[in-house]
Amino acid sequence: MNNSLTPEARDALLALLRERFAKNMYRHASIQWSVVEERLLGQPQKLWSISQMESTGGEPDVMVYKGEYIYIDCVAQTPQGRRSLCYDRAALDGRKENKPQGNVVEMAEQMGVTLLDEEAYRALQALSPVDTKTSSWLSTPDDVRALGGALFGDYRYGRVFVYHNGAESYYGVRAFRVMVRL
Repeated sequence: MNNSLTPEARDALLALLRERFAKNMYRHASIQWSVVEERLLGQPQKLWSISQMESTGGEPDVMVYKGEYIYIDCVAQTPQGRRSLCYDRAALDGRKENKPQGNVVEMAEQMGVTLLDEEAYRALQALSPVDTKTSSWLSTPDDVRALGGALFGDYRYGRVFVYHNGAESYYGVRAFRVMVRL
């Protein structure tokens, strides 16, 4: 698999990211675009991963999280191109019928991104509420997963909720959110 962008695709993505950066300064008031761009150009694999986030509807933008620059899905509702997936391979293989097309964990790996955990999801929600009509799968602790469950989150009634579901479940309004560390 070719995980690189053509110069034209790279330039188009950088222009889009620069425009989104300028329109949403509340997400990254302490960051200068020139620093972000330099980091992106120095890490073409991560730029490719961000292009995957964009092409699946994530509307990635940069923010500071735990002292690091990250690109994170900022789309208002869970990314359209990543919906209707169960949590992981074990959940997919465990379904007897009506199997979804894939699973969250493997798709994130293919994209070269990190699935948001509860803490990162809450940090994103602190910037601006997302998933007000949808929900997003979250990285699930091993002890929960060992019992057959998986976590997801959403925003309702003025607060962030994190719930559980069977890992084999999937919904048309649930996808997953990711990040890429720069």
